[in-house]
Amino acid sequence: MTWVAVLMGSESDWEVMRGCTEVLESLGVDFEVRVTSAHRTPRETAEYVADAISRDCGAFICAAGLAAHLAGAVAANTIRPVIGVPMGGPLAGVDSLLSTVQMPGGIPVATVAIGSAGAKNAAYLAAQILAIDNSALSKALLEDREANLKKVQAQNASVQGDLGR
Repeated sequence: MTWVAVLMGSESDWEVMRGCTEVLESLGVDFEVRVTSAHRTPRETAEYVADAISRDCGAFICAAGLAAHLAGAVAANTIRPVIGVPMGGPLAGVDSLLSTVQMPGGIPVATVAIGSAGAKNAAYLAAQILAIDNSALSKALLEDREANLKKVQAQNASVQGDLGR
């Protein structure tokens, strides 16, 4: 079965990226988590990408802060989808966002929001990519959307009740 590699530039990214793995887990998507760095372990990063592809990895989610080159380094070594999650930092993650989103033509990296919302959306995006030819995963995604709809409807009813309308 196709799975997702979740890569982080450092262990300090785990607190935010835990949300990513929780979404993948809830959807029944297999994943691996690794700490690897575009700058400190470039050879090991490229070797991991090659190994993951040989084991049918379907997508890569890469979280990094500051210069945020991990997603680009991974994308340079695969034609599988790569999703970049910018992490917060000294410039509130804007530096990471710009580093992640500004890739040269021909080496795309899908980029999501900075931080925890981005971590969750990266998981959903990876699942949607894998669901293209996986009806069970498509069903899980539709059920998740329906659950979110019902949650918002319940919140709306509660707020309207509190306002007396």
